[in-house]
Amino acid sequence: MRILTWLQATSDQLHIGNYFGSIKSMLELADKFKDAEIFLFTAVMHTFTWLHDAKQLKKNVINSLKLFIACWADPKRFIIYNPVDIPAHAQLARVFNCLTIMWTMERMHSYKEAMDKGKKWEISVGTFCYPILMAADILLYDTDIVPTGKDQKQHVEYARDMAMKFNNAFGETFKVPEPYIKADVGLIMGIDGRKMSKSYNNYIWLLDDEKTILKRVKQIPTSTQTVEEPKNPDECNVYKICKLFLTPEEDEILRKKYLAGGLSYKDAKEYLYEKIITFVQPIQKKYAEISDKEITDLLERNAKKVNELAQKKIEDVYKKIWFTL
Repeated sequence: MRILTWLQATSDQLHIGNYFGSIKSMLELADKFKDAEIFLFTAVMHTFTWLHDAKQLKKNVINSLKLFIACWADPKRFIIYNPVDIPAHAQLARVFNCLTIMWTMERMHSYKEAMDKGKKWEISVGTFCYPILMAADILLYDTDIVPTGKDQKQHVEYARDMAMKFNNAFGETFKVPEPYIKADVGLIMGIDGRKMSKSYNNYIWLLDDEKTILKRVKQIPTSTQTVEEPKNPDECNVYKICKLFLTPEEDEILRKKYLAGGLSYKDAKEYLYEKIITFVQPIQKKYAEISDKEITDLLERNAKKVNELAQKKIEDVYKKIWFTL
């Protein structure tokens, strides 16, 4: 079995929402499917649709991978690579570009949302063709399972459609992948009550220092209820974030404190702060021990292995569509 996933390169840091919404799920998946090969690529070509600063893009890729490994991800378990080192990604994307009609792409959620917001003149061709490149990323390696969030499921559906369309036209070539959506992963809330996102400036970075984390925690809005009043934990954003770090037993104790009354929001925030610090400190320590060269060497080593697989697939594709004899 082969599992394929990716890590965004939209920033040179990762926040706690990235960990609990994505990285933790990857680690659990690796533990669940112990015999599976797990391919993880950095979405460099996807990020280039909007980030055109070469130095920043490189920094984003290296730092995000250092953080991924610092979050207890074994680089021997995950085959981590950069698609830019694998020519077949762009080659297969070109093939799919020629086989995909405009109407199909115009159904893409992100494209329709951008059009609804009047951003017609801001959308690059690369952004419009984003799902085609993603399909090439997925199908190139005979992927069985693609872990994804509900909001990204459409990308896997596009890949499935393209695989079946090509197979019907040119013969069995691509494996049709299945999406893997972890049911209990909901939205990870930011300090303002919305989804934690760099765009909303409501995040807590995994590399934030203690002073910054304390400041961010203090910024979480709370109700005007008095200390003595019972409180509904499910309506409190301090609790929603804190729950991410709790064992079931700790969660039960905290909920009872909310419901019983006598818990101040100040105490709740101090408890959250302590939990975050306890969580990020080992990550920060391990991150500091990983050099940039270790990451570039890792990408270089894995590129050789991955390129062999990709080259075989693109050669098969080229023969079937008569690009090569």
